[in-house]
Amino acid sequence: MRIVVHDLRNWTHDRHRTVDDRPYGGGAGMVLKVEPVVEAVEALRGPKTRFLLLSPQGRRFGHEVAKELSLEEHLLFLCGRYEGFDERVRLILKPDEISIGDYVLTGGEVPALVVMDAVIRLIPGVLGDEESARENSFAQHLLDHPDYTRPASFRGFDVPPVLLSGDHERIRRWRRKEALRRTKGLRPDLLSKAFSSQEDLELLAELDAEAG
Repeated sequence: MRIVVHDLRNWTHDRHRTVDDRPYGGGAGMVLKVEPVVEAVEALRGPKTRFLLLSPQGRRFGHEVAKELSLEEHLLFLCGRYEGFDERVRLILKPDEISIGDYVLTGGEVPALVVMDAVIRLIPGVLGDEESARENSFAQHLLDHPDYTRPASFRGFDVPPVLLSGDHERIRRWRRKEALRRTKGLRPDLLSKAFSSQEDLELLAELDAEAG
């Protein structure tokens, strides 16, 4: 696996290596020019390249998209700046547009890093324990269960006794229940996407009974 950064100025043809210009029609800010972007992507894109444009108007990035991208052989990210790109970049190159959220950043570099980090950790062999990638928050459309480590007691807060019991089945069930509790309380919208086994339905009934 390699990560390579390419400078769009390498595909300019003027002595100032210009990559942006004022927008037609007036207005604030600068727009990235079509020529260097198109030439750069055409030079770097191969038959197995997935070309991604980080854009506020793209589809929302999440765990399912990360899993999808982790199966690709070559990802090419186009990161914007200023007021964005000449619209002909989209029309000519037809990128897969991705957004990491409904807010504006200075450029596309940070979103690209977010996507790369989420994708890379899903590639087999990257994490020391691949089970971690399958169990983390959102991997099963649930927030993660609480974790504890030593000491067993700190400032009046004790590790739940079940985690000290050595009973692996009870621990597994407790963790699942706490993941459901946390998701139900903080992100109830995710529950409709999570796989609901008979055990999950029983645990959710227990949570409802506890809530009274």
